[in-house]
Amino acid sequence: MRKLNWTDFDVLVVDDEVDNLDAFRFAFRKSFRLHYAGGADEALSMLAEVEPAVIVADQRMPHMSGIELLAEVKKRLPNCFAILLTAYADLEVLIAAVNSGSVDRYVQKPWDSKELTVILRQAIDTHATQVENARLREQLAQYTGYLERQQRDPLDFGQVVGGGAATQAVLARVEEVASTDSPVLIEGEAGLEKEVVARSIHVGSARDGRPFVSVTCAAFAEEALERELFGYARGTFEGAFQDRPGRVELAHGGTLYLHELAVLSPTAQARLLRLLTHGESERVGDTRASRANVRLVLSVTPTLAQAFAKQPLLPELASKLRVFPITLKPLRQRREDIRPLAEHFLGAYARRNARAATQMDAAALARLAAYDWPGNVRELENVVERAAILARGDIIGASQLSFQDPLDAAPVPAAAPAPAPAEGLNLGRKLHAIERGELVRALEKYGGNKAEVARVLGIHRTTLYYRLKKLGIDV
Repeated sequence: MRKLNWTDFDVLVVDDEVDNLDAFRFAFRKSFRLHYAGGADEALSMLAEVEPAVIVADQRMPHMSGIELLAEVKKRLPNCFAILLTAYADLEVLIAAVNSGSVDRYVQKPWDSKELTVILRQAIDTHATQVENARLREQLAQYTGYLERQQRDPLDFGQVVGGGAATQAVLARVEEVASTDSPVLIEGEAGLEKEVVARSIHVGSARDGRPFVSVTCAAFAEEALERELFGYARGTFEGAFQDRPGRVELAHGGTLYLHELAVLSPTAQARLLRLLTHGESERVGDTRASRANVRLVLSVTPTLAQAFAKQPLLPELASKLRVFPITLKPLRQRREDIRPLAEHFLGAYARRNARAATQMDAAALARLAAYDWPGNVRELENVVERAAILARGDIIGASQLSFQDPLDAAPVPAAAPAPAPAEGLNLGRKLHAIERGELVRALEKYGGNKAEVARVLGIHRTTLYYRLKKLGIDV
């Protein structure tokens, strides 16, 4: 860990006696970045503007004792190191406070300035270590989820399925660019394997094994998106109680995939241009730029020109984005990929859910091949999953297939059984719509934080990722 600069961290000192605050100011004003409060109420109100690394509180204060204050601060800022100053050696109370986690350390008055300097430095060390460990735990959780999902469904992790000429051409482009750090722009209709291609670029690069961070820009409001990507400094807006790294920083050493760029504001475009041009990132509300070791893969629907038809795109950014474009053809123009994709989705669903159906009969395959797939690969996956649910044996027939729009679907061969009742399909669509709406609202409420959404909903993060993908929610 880098050597700490003690004055980079805030220390909040709370005492109802002005003389004691003055003594603290005189002893430590040159050694630490100090803030002062004349009581517990003032200290708690200051937390809206200052997030201290360390809080030092006197035990004997009116209205709220030091222990009670530190307990409340710990609830709001778990990583804040709490020091209690006391002239009263009530050991039972102190031991109970330390054991409860409300107090990290106590110092008896009168304190010695040299001794307290060492204690404050140790407290800042502890705080910085806890913050760094929390960041590393989050990265580890993301990477663990990455590995779990990779084992469950290889299609999500760079294994592009399909042997047709169009797919092979895409794979050739991926192979050409993967070993470089050049930005890549992926263009194509909605529902295509843009993220799969982005992951394949990551897996084929020297950055494989490092974070792959995916962001669907359209899932965030304009201001929230800029903060999500680049992070923000404490106090930048109401509720910004602490510095927060953005996705650019979380992707350090790896690949950042940005989907649906057309919602980027001019200021966010300027930040992205700086990242692409100079390899620098600056948190919102901060003036200090930091080096960003990250490879960018970006995608738009359907093309860069069409995506930005209704809003301006910085010419310099447009030039950077066009360095190495990869265009994905719609599924209707590469029908040779329909069968291998369908078989892959069926096999993946069977493994996840222990379902018996692992094959499709000739009539079902013919119907899939004849359909135009307006929803592309995502629609194909949904159709296959519905068919697997409806199947009663180990082979799926044409009668189990249902499409987005019955008018667009190919006719069922005469020998095939009748389609499933429309009422059941309509109910399924309604249930999917309800679930999708609830998930979108939860994501909006928590700023796209999937870990927090999973926690609130009481489900595992990998389950949430699966449901988001199943319902076509890209975040």
